[in-house]
Amino acid sequence: MRAFSLRDITEAVLGCVCAALDQAAAEIAEQPGCPCRACVVPGLPAWDECADPCGEDAAGGQLTVHVARIYPSTQFPVEDQEVRGLRGCALPPTTAVDIVITLLRCVPTIDENGCPPTCEELSAAAAVTHIDSVTVFNAVMCCLPHTGGRRGRRFVMGAQRLIGPQGGCVGIEQRVTVALPGCAPCPEEVSP
Repeated sequence: MRAFSLRDITEAVLGCVCAALDQAAAEIAEQPGCPCRACVVPGLPAWDECADPCGEDAAGGQLTVHVARIYPSTQFPVEDQEVRGLRGCALPPTTAVDIVITLLRCVPTIDENGCPPTCEELSAAAAVTHIDSVTVFNAVMCCLPHTGGRRGRRFVMGAQRLIGPQGGCVGIEQRVTVALPGCAPCPEEVSP
């Protein structure tokens, strides 16, 4: 696996999900589009911002894509447990990558008088979350096959779960395991 392959796939997933969120916003009244804070992050995303960080006209929230784990696989998506370092030991043909897409939006909280959100406010927030959930799921299912060139891309759709509320944010986390080519050429051997 080459580093640019991993970078390319995470950027492609981010772009695809963002485009799908914008399309949903264009078709459904009151549905926010892709957050202006949308990026590939180097690890678990910090819940920095679920409000509108870009101004009144931008879609609030935070969309992130990160890599949760990388492992060798001889029969994708099963993790290869073969002991390596022995003579004549073949390298695994596939590198499996667990990718996580996280979308956060604001959720109503207790107001300045200590009153909880109304059922109408909670229902509206749930509607946004449910539409986001289906939109992200469909975007990943529809876009990933086209990121592998003519032959397509192998992947296994993981579970999606609702996350939060926490700190005024609620959202979804979608997991997907993607097959990438096996090892890149090894660097020159270094003698001990």
